[in-house]
Amino acid sequence: MKIFVTGTDTDVGKTIISSWLCLHTGYHYFKPIQTGSTLGTDSHEVNKLTGTNVYKEDFLFEKESSPHLAASIECRKIDIEEITLPKVSNLIIEGAGGILVPINETIFMVDLIKKCATPVILVARSTIGTINHTLLSLEALRARNISILGIILNGQYNKDNLKAIEFYGKVKVLASIPTLQHISKENLIKVPFLVELQTIFNII
Repeated sequence: MKIFVTGTDTDVGKTIISSWLCLHTGYHYFKPIQTGSTLGTDSHEVNKLTGTNVYKEDFLFEKESSPHLAASIECRKIDIEEITLPKVSNLIIEGAGGILVPINETIFMVDLIKKCATPVILVARSTIGTINHTLLSLEALRARNISILGIILNGQYNKDNLKAIEFYGKVKVLASIPTLQHISKENLIKVPFLVELQTIFNII
């Protein structure tokens, strides 16, 4: 099974969640578009945290910014038709930024998700503002008939926000990942992998 991990925003925790998923499932990892490479890559971070197999990015840019801007600065253009998913059955694909971050003049991240034809796990913050951002993201995905497996919240546990997202978004919150003081393989593996996720990944 291939799963696309996207988020409601940049720096929402997609890479940490992707690492956590790979660590518990043994899935491979692929991030087709990476910006901010001068600061390091998410592929390197996932490999360091999990030891899982990671695949080389199709598009890699130095500037830490939206993909369309990072590409423009290097006088390049991202063509999502040049993105090919690795030929493995168990794969986590991580997007860049949020769902409607632009990739070029006419294409958004959600268009890449649609092209990949994979179901989505949406990563959202647990804190104030998350209800609006999450519901808007769900609406954008559903408008394009993209299958949504559920939400993973990242940050301090917030029962009210969790329940509101499930109720108004008509979606299941698959997990709520606590803020880790130190991000390491040892600490990530301690975060429980709940039954809902075990069912999705067919590891029960």
